[in-house]
Amino acid sequence: MELRQLRQFVVLAEELSFSAAAQRLFMAQPALSVAIRKLEEEIETPLFLRGSRGVRLTPAGEAALEATRRCLNSAGGIKEAARLAAAGELGTLRIGFSGSVTLRLLPGLVQTFSRRYPDVKLELREGTNLELLTLVEAGTLDLGFVRVPASRPPDLRFQLVEEDCLCLALPRSHALAKKASIPLAALEGQPFIGYAPSPVGGLHSAVNLVLQRAGVAPRITQEAVQVQTALGLVASGLGVAMVPAANTPYQRSSGAVFRPIADLPADARIGIALAHHSRNDSPVMQRFLEISAMRANVEPRRKTGVA
Repeated sequence: MELRQLRQFVVLAEELSFSAAAQRLFMAQPALSVAIRKLEEEIETPLFLRGSRGVRLTPAGEAALEATRRCLNSAGGIKEAARLAAAGELGTLRIGFSGSVTLRLLPGLVQTFSRRYPDVKLELREGTNLELLTLVEAGTLDLGFVRVPASRPPDLRFQLVEEDCLCLALPRSHALAKKASIPLAALEGQPFIGYAPSPVGGLHSAVNLVLQRAGVAPRITQEAVQVQTALGLVASGLGVAMVPAANTPYQRSSGAVFRPIADLPADARIGIALAHHSRNDSPVMQRFLEISAMRANVEPRRKTGVA
């Protein structure tokens, strides 16, 4: 049984005339007669009573007509669903993120995307840079918000979403907190909250590179995995930390104070990028990348210092 046969059946049921139905279907009348006869044979019951004045539906034909219309409507829904999915307007998008993007970046992009594509289901998953890159590479996630610079597996592509820089977070009672900006040399010997090493780089590598280039050796007292953890340790008075500047306006309640680094090298840039697999051709993913690219184009670049 084919959709073409079902459409022919519905047209004949509406016209109750083989000649009128054939004209409407742009086919020869004998061909329509053969098609309807084959349909009746397939469902093993007559659908029409044929007479010299035309045809009329049998009781079985009347019941079949209602079911056929439902079937054709469902088939139309399948076609529309496929069209929307191919256009990236329907489907599921699996996104991974680290904690630092939940304050501002992730909510803004998700809200914009969901307003534009309300029929796309978003599945969100939190993780570290290493976890997110691993999951994207394995195809478990479509996209991962990762902090850069980071190592780039050969099959992954990165789209920069936000450019940022490092600033200092200090306990409110710290002597350096009285300064408007702080030179790197002032960190020599200071209790310092570092970041746990990661094989893919991230904040650990970015912070260490800045300190090494400045020839400064603070005293590492603790190591954190996430920025929020580092801020909690700073607020507890355990040391100072370098943190991304972009989210500092949203972290004033953390118990830490934030100061720009006076002599931060201009090329000591960090940021957030969307990682995706080069072989992932999901239309839904492409729509999200388009929206994130639009945001990156309109968002002004942040100057060195506290945002």
